[in-house]
Amino acid sequence: MVEFFWYNCPHCNAFEPLLEGWIKTLPKDIAFRRVPVAFRDEFVPQQRLFYALDAMGLVDKLQAKVFAAIHVEKLDLSKAAGITDWVVKQGVDKAKFSEQYSSFSVATKATKAAQLQNAYKVEGVPALGVAGRYYIDGTLAKGMDRALKIVESLAAGVRSGK
Repeated sequence: MVEFFWYNCPHCNAFEPLLEGWIKTLPKDIAFRRVPVAFRDEFVPQQRLFYALDAMGLVDKLQAKVFAAIHVEKLDLSKAAGITDWVVKQGVDKAKFSEQYSSFSVATKATKAAQLQNAYKVEGVPALGVAGRYYIDGTLAKGMDRALKIVESLAAGVRSGK
């Protein structure tokens, strides 16, 4: 399962607590990953933020805090300098973060994220993908709570070989 998101998206921000709870209920045989989208070049710094945090093992600790910084504190985390300043205030080593943020590995993951986004034909976020075959978003499902139920049903079908 894949979640497509963008940190600046208010819908993704609203969905995050629901998703966090739902992830904890996933069966062990279902792999879940987050994929930050880049509908435009201006989104790439936040893709790099996610993948740098991921490389440092900090997504679980800082994911909700990134959303809060943007949507509650109204901080501008759209550019590398602002992102780095914020991450350092969270107690992350600046040199280690900067190294990850600028790394070839993070750039490659951002490129692959864009390819996956295009393969799923993601039109908006938040959105979910299942088994490389199914795509659902809040508009199609008429709400993200319903989207999660649909994803559970699709996953059950995939698991049973249907």
